[in-house]
Amino acid sequence: MSRPAAVRIDDLAAPRFPDEMTPMLDGMTAMAEQITFESDALMTLAADQTGLADFGDARFVERLDVLTAALRTQARLGPIGKLTVGGLMVQLLKNRLLIEDLIRRHPEIEQVEIARPIIVCGLPRTGTTHLHNLMAADPALRSLPYWESLEPVLPDAERPAAGEPDPRLARTEMALGLVNALMPMFERMHEMTVEHVHEEIQLLAIDFSSMLFETTAPMPSWRDYYLAHDQTPHYAYLKRVLQVLTWLRGGDRWVLKSPQHIEQFGPLLATFPDATFVVTHRDPVAVTASVTTMLAYTARMSRAEPDPPEVAAYWSDRLERMLYACVRDRDLLPAAQTIDVPFDEFMADDIAMVERIYALAGQPMTDESRSAMDAFMAGHPRGRFGSIIYDLSELGIDHDKRRKALDFYVERFGVTLEGQR
Repeated sequence: MSRPAAVRIDDLAAPRFPDEMTPMLDGMTAMAEQITFESDALMTLAADQTGLADFGDARFVERLDVLTAALRTQARLGPIGKLTVGGLMVQLLKNRLLIEDLIRRHPEIEQVEIARPIIVCGLPRTGTTHLHNLMAADPALRSLPYWESLEPVLPDAERPAAGEPDPRLARTEMALGLVNALMPMFERMHEMTVEHVHEEIQLLAIDFSSMLFETTAPMPSWRDYYLAHDQTPHYAYLKRVLQVLTWLRGGDRWVLKSPQHIEQFGPLLATFPDATFVVTHRDPVAVTASVTTMLAYTARMSRAEPDPPEVAAYWSDRLERMLYACVRDRDLLPAAQTIDVPFDEFMADDIAMVERIYALAGQPMTDESRSAMDAFMAGHPRGRFGSIIYDLSELGIDHDKRRKALDFYVERFGVTLEGQR
């Protein structure tokens, strides 16, 4: 069966939405006027919706204040953005309340062991998603489905009767339906489904210290605040949430993945000292082209007036900072627990690379494991939705200048260049 042709996205600066979405967008505009990005108001709303009051360690409020100020003054959110980001903030606060309440009632959760996780660390578009998906297909490993990342703890009042579906599944399906309707090209770059294995960056966000928030819109003040603070306490919070999820739904060994980890090797190692670390590498100019295009496209979900060159400039710099941190801190990771994964080698034989990772991690590659991975690939062939044409020049980024700026990373890891312009 032939695959859809590659396409060029031509409405980054002036998004075109389907005509049938007009009534919904008009309704969003009216609803957005009710949204306020003030910490007290958001916390009150979350408390009212859950009937809970204990948010845990109150130091998170300072981080929330910095973030809400950036959302008010720098993000330039449009109606869709105000509703979606406002909804995200309230949900994160509700998650925090529900987690604290569950641990209060079941203190044994804090004794749950999170042993020897396999952690994929790499920039987006470096093969991390495919690699993560392959290992997550293995029934011997515990991973994080998208619906669970959005709502880790279900309120007791919503607990379904035996045989009834979890209401979180329908809520996630509804949210994804909106995303797919407003961003039909997104699945060409990153497929999302209700059960799709997701990144724990969503869990880090519950402690309001994460680079996740930068993906909504360029927010230099939030970036600078986040980078200026040691993230070790927030990785400890991540581990706490993983303990909750393990207690709720089981699992012996986690497979994790987030682009944030590549600039946080110190906190990551301090939190998971017995982990196996998988560091992915790809031509950083190709990565820059892909990431900046994707975020310029998703800006229609947040910005009042998308500005592709602004997004591209912000993320070109941001990716360079992340790669610098990777080069600076890579040797912090224990050699006996770490493997570097070149993108071209992984793409040439993905299962062979997983076997190498498993061998390092001491994780058996059983017939059941291999069959599950084969089944995943059969059901998710590469490029089944088509692909995107990436062109840095259309985003105001000079290819040759990026190549020169990122040579330090290419030389450090011997990365194969892809030669695109």
